Amino acid sequence: MESIVFTWRELLLVVIAVLAVYVAELLLLLRAGNARGLRLWQRGADAHSEHYALTGLRRELAELHGQMAELRAELERLRAAEPAAPNRTPYGQAIDLARRGQAAVHVAENCGISRGEAELIVSLYQRR
Repeated sequence: MESIVFTWRELLLVVIAVLAVYVAELLLLLRAGNARGLRLWQRGADAHSEHYALTGLRRELAELHGQMAELRAELERLRAAEPAAPNRTPYGQAIDLARRGQAAVHVAENCGISRGEAELIVSLYQRR
């Protein structure tokens, strides 16, 4: 039998071919592994962003509930308060006089408003 003889050149080509196959396989495995890892990372990031958004919405909802409670309390306070007397202003007095049937000239003189304003108030508020 004859012996098989390899030269350095042939041995180097075989080593390069084996390394090329190894590197190609490693790249394919890393690519597949990274895609899986990327998907897991992305799911975690999505879950984190959803949690952050929900936390913000919960905080905003709590603030809105607080504001609503304040507004309800203010509304109840306003409902309980006595209505302001309309005759404290000149126009309120003019409305009272017009409802009593006074003439526009009399309303203007007593309330210190112009005759045109008095005529308008009398035409709007006098009893028919």
